[in-house]
Amino acid sequence: MTTAAALALTLLVMVVVNVWVHVGPRRAHPVTGPLAAALLLLVGRSAGLSWAELGLGRESLVRGLAWGGAAAGVVAVGYAVGVTVPATRTLFRDTRYRVGPGSALAMAFVTIPLSTVVFEEVAFRGVLWGLVAADHGPWWATGVSAALFGLWHVLPALDLLQTNQTLQTDGGGRRRVWTVVGTVAFTTLAGLVFGELRHRTGSLLGPMLLHWATNGLGVLAAARVWALSPQRPPARRHRPSSSG
Repeated sequence: MTTAAALALTLLVMVVVNVWVHVGPRRAHPVTGPLAAALLLLVGRSAGLSWAELGLGRESLVRGLAWGGAAAGVVAVGYAVGVTVPATRTLFRDTRYRVGPGSALAMAFVTIPLSTVVFEEVAFRGVLWGLVAADHGPWWATGVSAALFGLWHVLPALDLLQTNQTLQTDGGGRRRVWTVVGTVAFTTLAGLVFGELRHRTGSLLGPMLLHWATNGLGVLAAARVWALSPQRPPARRHRPSSSG
């Protein structure tokens, strides 16, 4: 398979998955995410990429673990401060995560890794990054993957408007526009960080750990904020987001 054909097929699979995670049954995503990731790895290998070029070489695992673990630690400290400070605590009031400790742990350690982190990192920092880097180098790979990662989050941004109480206090179409623009800008920046971590370590493990910390620890932080709320209304069942 040529690089161009592999890139086109990779983008097609990513588009299908992006729609699926918003219209398909959420209980299926911990299975379909890894399956779609495996499909993309087959595409990458068919295009001639080695495991190292896909970020899965054994020689880079320790480096990825070290850098990713350090980055995840920084995120953990940031969330701890955010939950502690009253001025930032309200930012964590996402009704999707108004759940008990058991459900929060399941989301953080099972649902998010399988539904979100595995697929997105294999897709953006694994196969897509590897295909672009093979022809244009790592800087182009990081830039392209980051830009597409930002666009990937348009639909999740619209979902966030329906679940985050802080964002619901503003009104009108302006809120919708600024939420989408802000989310795309933030996730593009995050994609640059993830891509640089992939480049620097040569491993998917680094961005995977940082990505998981950003999403998984965010769930635990939000659940903690709801638990600390002085008036805690009865929990309503919400489908956890599986993109981010």
